Parts: sequence; structure tokens; C-alpha cells
Amino acid sequence: LPEYLFPLHFFLLFLLPFKSCSNVEYDYFQYHPMEEISSWMSQMAKQYPDVVAIVDYGKSYENRTISLMRIGLKSDTKKKAIWMDCGIHAREWIAPAFCQYFVRQILQTYKTDAKMEAMMTNMDFYITPVLNVDGYMFSWKNSSTRLWRKNRSPGPSGDCYGTDLNRNFDANWGTIGVSSDCNSDIYPGRGPISEPEAQAVTYFVGSRKEDFLCFLTIHSYGQLLLIPYGHPDFTASNYNELVFTSMHVGEEAAEAILKVHGKKYRVGTSPAVLYPNSGSSRDWARMQDIPLTFTFELRDNGTYGFELPQEEIQPTCEEAYSGALHIITYAHDKTFNGAAATAAALWTTFMIVILVDGVYH
Repeated sequence: LPEYLFPLHFFLLFLLPFKSCSNVEYDYFQYHPMEEISSWMSQMAKQYPDVVAIVDYGKSYENRTISLMRIGLKSDTKKKAIWMDCGIHAREWIAPAFCQYFVRQILQTYKTDAKMEAMMTNMDFYITPVLNVDGYMFSWKNSSTRLWRKNRSPGPSGDCYGTDLNRNFDANWGTIGVSSDCNSDIYPGRGPISEPEAQAVTYFVGSRKEDFLCFLTIHSYGQLLLIPYGHPDFTASNYNELVFTSMHVGEEAAEAILKVHGKKYRVGTSPAVLYPNSGSSRDWARMQDIPLTFTFELRDNGTYGFELPQEEIQPTCEEAYSGALHIITYAHDKTFNGAAATAAALWTTFMIVILVDGVYH
């Protein structure tokens, strides 16, 4: 190399690491802190500007923005919607990992898979990768905070912190499966929807509840698909029909999960397969007449619990994706294929009437 090119040579060598870093592919099979997840969300919106939009819909107690990704193809007609949130409990790191994987999968498949294209044409996916932003960031602080569950709002006495956000929704609030001790992991807050994170979901979903066909909230652990309701004594109109439908769809989703890596997920109400509770977002969503509401409890069965090793992320996400996709596809087909079938039946009846009359009008 000529001497006069040495400065340029060393300048290019200096730039090389920065170029390679910018091209590093996002690793979906490791856990990411909040800053990296936020950057990833922005990158997805830039990479897929026609189908991805970031929507800020609330503030946490510590004034951090709560954001979701709205994913769908543009349409001139009013669309239905699917809700998915992850990370309502801070220590359940596999949940945000799954939301990110789910987003990747639907974005990678809609251009080549006719079914996914149809679903993204008819429905928008509203996906919150981390709902409990404050708690999630606190769980990354050090090893002593790794198993933090709640948000970070102060309790009534001021010497304890955090409300269990999945006990804070206005669904039989404070009646069972809670503790009045604000040091408890299941402290439900001062009242229903007292917490800004629960308020954000309540307002966003509640203000357009007729659009939502499905409400999925992702947790760990236990390998469960939970259906309403958390209170063992609570019933509602057409309750048996709802349980039958949810159980049927849930069992089929569990079968889809089983086929991926052989992991068995149990399906049932929380009192039947886990423990009774009140104030959950799943129950609240069902009480808003959203047809299908499920809690996913991902891997494992307690060997590692909330500290699921990173090598478990990929198989966990793959199987849960299969289960979630089954529920979402069912909700879509029941709405859109069912409507098409009804229209076809009405048209057939109309034609028969005309033919009997003997004249086309």
C-alpha cells in the first residue's frame, strides 16, 4: 500500500467495527433490556412502514411511556383487532421475548402466506411487548431485584412498593387471591384500576372494545392456557356456552403446542388448574364482551421458574406461537368466514324465492 494511502487505510479500519455493529442482526433468542426492546420496536416501524406503527397509549407510575405496535395492512373498511400484551409481571422475561418473536413471525410471513395476509387485511394486531415498563427495568437492575413482579408505585404507608397489575383490573377486584399487605406480591392496589398501567389498557381497549375479537395476555410459568373466570363463584350470562367455546379452542391450541416440541399445556379456569384470583386483565376483557380471552403461562413447570435459561427461549416461543396462532385464526375465521357463509346462505335463499316466484326482479 502506498504511504500516501496509509491514513485512509487506518480510517477505514477504524470505521469497520461501527459498520459491523450496525449490521448485527437482532437476537430473538436472548433476553433484552428495555432500552434494546424500545430500539427494536422503532427499527421494526422503520423496516415495515406500511404495516407497523408505534402507538403510545399511557404512562407508567415513573412516567415512562407505554407503547404498543399496531400491525396490519391498510384497509378502507373498519377492521377488527387482536390484543396481545407481555411483561405485565416484571420477572417473567420470557413473555416479552415471546411478543418480539410473535411480531417477527407475522412480519416475515404475511407476504408469502395467504392466510396471514388475509388476517392482516381484516384485523390489526395490537401488541405491547412490555406493559409493566417500570417493573421490568427494575428487574434488570441487579440480582437482588431479578424476581420483582409488581409495578413501582408506592403503597399506602409509603414504606413499600408495587401493585400486582394483574390484580388491579375492575373484575371482581379485591375479592379473592389477593393480599391487603402492600409488601405482598399479590397486593391489588388501593382500588380497581388505581394504577396507571392498568388504566392505560382499560382506556385503550375499553374505548374500542367492540373491535377486539381476542385478548391474549402472556405470562410465565406453568404451561397453562387459562380461560375466564378467576373467581370460582362468578358466573355470567351464557357462561356455560363461553366456557365450552373457550375450552374447545384452548384444547385445540394446546394440541397445536404439543405438536411443536412435545410440551403439554393444561387448559382450564384459573381456580381449576392454578389458583383462584380476581382483578385480572383476562377477566376484565371478557367482561367487556371480548369473545376470546386467554392467559398464556409459558414454560416451564418449575425447574427454572421465572429464570428460564436463554436456550429455552426459542422452543418456548415456537410452541407458544403455534398455540396463539390457532386461537387468532379461529377468531378470524369465525368472524369473517362465518359472515361469508351467512351471506352465501342468505343469497341462496333469496335466489330460491325468486325462482319460485318465476320472475327475476
